[in-house]
Amino acid sequence: MKLANILGSLLFSIPCFAQFAPQVGIAGTTAIHKDSSIIINWAKACVLNRGWQNIADITLGRAQVGDETFVPGPAGNGIVSLGDGGQAIVTFEKPIKNGIGADFAIFENGFIDQTLNPGTAFLELAFVEVSSDGIHYFRFPAQSMVNSNSQIQSFEGINASQIDNLAGKYLANYGTPFDLAALDTIVGLDIDKITHVKIIDVVGSIDTQYARRDNNQNIVNDPWPTPFASSGFDLDAVGVIHQNDAVGLSETTSINKVIIFPTPALVGETITVKTKPGSNLQLADANGIVVMKTTANDLLFTFSVIKAGIYFFCVDNHYYKLTIQ
Repeated sequence: MKLANILGSLLFSIPCFAQFAPQVGIAGTTAIHKDSSIIINWAKACVLNRGWQNIADITLGRAQVGDETFVPGPAGNGIVSLGDGGQAIVTFEKPIKNGIGADFAIFENGFIDQTLNPGTAFLELAFVEVSSDGIHYFRFPAQSMVNSNSQIQSFEGINASQIDNLAGKYLANYGTPFDLAALDTIVGLDIDKITHVKIIDVVGSIDTQYARRDNNQNIVNDPWPTPFASSGFDLDAVGVIHQNDAVGLSETTSINKVIIFPTPALVGETITVKTKPGSNLQLADANGIVVMKTTANDLLFTFSVIKAGIYFFCVDNHYYKLTIQ
């Protein structure tokens, strides 16, 4: 059956208890196609913290498909699998700001085929959090009306109209939109200067030992387990709809002269950063936790890291991946 026919059949199979915007191809959907003209930019960098292929059997190891390089740029260039409870933190050339309607969209690789129940699609979901300082994160009020009395199995489907403010709601090449106005009363968050977006796999298990809950404390039920290298939420891209263009050309030109060496570096080795005096410097680990925050008083700034791993070095809101071996 052609995708168009499958999508059309969905229109007549949405149950009466649907609460939220429906799937792609149905009147009232909020899905945003990757080629939409409202997308003006894309995420520039990504830091991963992989989850397990199966959180109930960690002997299988962590998810493996893709890496950080698959996320920056437009959707459709490959995915990175987060695994059960895995996380990705993405950053941007310029901050995202609150505008009219949706402000950014997250792309996954959901699909429909004839093995799924009518009105459903194979969707893997994720919570979404944002930060305006790279330290404090605030979660969109996710909601799931999906019945949690029985586990959605590995290759079963979900009705998109039963979920809201969860990434992965829509099919591949269609982004799930997020409106920063939903967070406008939160103290400590500047919704006109969002520098970081965190995507967190929901796990999907209804076992209370592993279950994750929405804003109303309902268990979020999605296909589980998925004990494969491609386990968990498959992040494709993050598109920017409203961008804060307050960063001036002179600052952008200057930041292009930043030099960090050596890279990769060894544990305890002196790392030198060449930048303009007065630059704001931050170093975050793979979980997005800031481990150093300072201001460069001279042209050359030096520091060292005592633990191996992937780090994210920020110079005046521009981000550089730093590997410590």
